[in-house]
Amino acid sequence: VQLQASGGGLVQPGGSLRLSCAASGFTLGVYAIGWFRQAPGKEREGVSCISSSYSMPYYADSVKGRFTISRDNAKKMVYLQMNSLKPEDTAVYYCARAPSSTCGVYWARLGFDTWGQGTQVTVSS
Repeated sequence: VQLQASGGGLVQPGGSLRLSCAASGFTLGVYAIGWFRQAPGKEREGVSCISSSYSMPYYADSVKGRFTISRDNAKKMVYLQMNSLKPEDTAVYYCARAPSSTCGVYWARLGFDTWGQGTQVTVSS
């Protein structure tokens, strides 16, 4: 069972990045998947979550309207499109597998049981 995040990099403020999360060793279509981030000296923050059925994605208030989560169960991939990036978006981003097929309002508190290795996103001019 493995998740592998990729797609991070250095981008100027206002720019865009698309993160990818590749799943292996389990049936992606059964689980909700979340994206989290952790900046230096800060606690880990839930960014977004998407259910197995693609319905009703959840976003942190800090990224609403700028980030879009999506998934392709056939390709075993989950994506996070990040637009209008800000310096405060700088962090290591992780994808993680939820213990259920849905996210729910309190999704960030779920016991995500499998985590990717993280990909660094740096927003700076």
